[in-house]
Amino acid sequence: MITAQLVKELRERTSAGMMDCKKALTESNGDMEKAIEILREKGLAAAAKKAGRVAAEGIVKTYVSEDKKSAGIVELNCETDFVAANEEFVAFAAKLAEMAAKTKATKIEEFVAEKFNAEQTVQEALTALIAKLGENMNVRRFETLTVENGLIQSYIHGGGRIGVLVELGSAVVNPVVEEVAKDLAMQVAAANPLFLNKESVDTESVEKEKEIFRVQALNEGKPENIVEKMVVGRVQKYYKEVCLVEQLWVKDSTKTITKYVEEKSKEVGSQITVNKFVRFERGEGIEKEEEDFAAEVARQVKGN
Repeated sequence: MITAQLVKELRERTSAGMMDCKKALTESNGDMEKAIEILREKGLAAAAKKAGRVAAEGIVKTYVSEDKKSAGIVELNCETDFVAANEEFVAFAAKLAEMAAKTKATKIEEFVAEKFNAEQTVQEALTALIAKLGENMNVRRFETLTVENGLIQSYIHGGGRIGVLVELGSAVVNPVVEEVAKDLAMQVAAANPLFLNKESVDTESVEKEKEIFRVQALNEGKPENIVEKMVVGRVQKYYKEVCLVEQLWVKDSTKTITKYVEEKSKEVGSQITVNKFVRFERGEGIEKEEEDFAAEVARQVKGN
């Protein structure tokens, strides 16, 4: 059954018309991701927004060591923005980020089993905080970065809504290289790249985009003999949207990130490489159950 809520969610994720969304959902038998592909193939939607109804509260925290050689990032979730702003909750997340910079753990289960203090593991300390603040909480994810030749820079946006770590390789570490790292961290926060470069884009993603572009071109009535050329061009455009080093620099749209880094490399007399980035957005991909407003009012009127 195609519900109004499904249609609403598809509209929010694609900006397509209501009837187009309903038809796409009917055609896909209610499969949201397939419906998005159908709309894109018909040219009725751009790339779908990465997250639909992002609703989980909490905070993203980062930590970078004094020598900028190691760093950690963590997302700690809770139920309300009120608790997310609580000093103890924020301090707990900050400690976790520092732990993440030093941990050998690779899985969240291993991380929460580590010692948080002399008496408690992370999980035990979290349980105690849950009991104190009265909300369910979850250490959702973490990541660790380390570099030998170069530096790591962090950036926090929106009071912990988005957290970014960027790792640069460079034989020279000076204020110019630090500036580049800061600029790239802000770029990642603002432009939300999915990959570092073309080489890091997985084959499945590329082939999926190619097929969508191919169907779009055919639906536009283009002859088959030129469809492949169009697909190649559109894939290159896709790379410029989703790959960090291919993106236009947000501070100067006449330059790509690659060009900007090349210019700064010449300025410092040493090659700067963009090795890696991590971007966490609070609640990304998590949907909070939303109650129908009319049903809620009706229930309250009945005294339930």
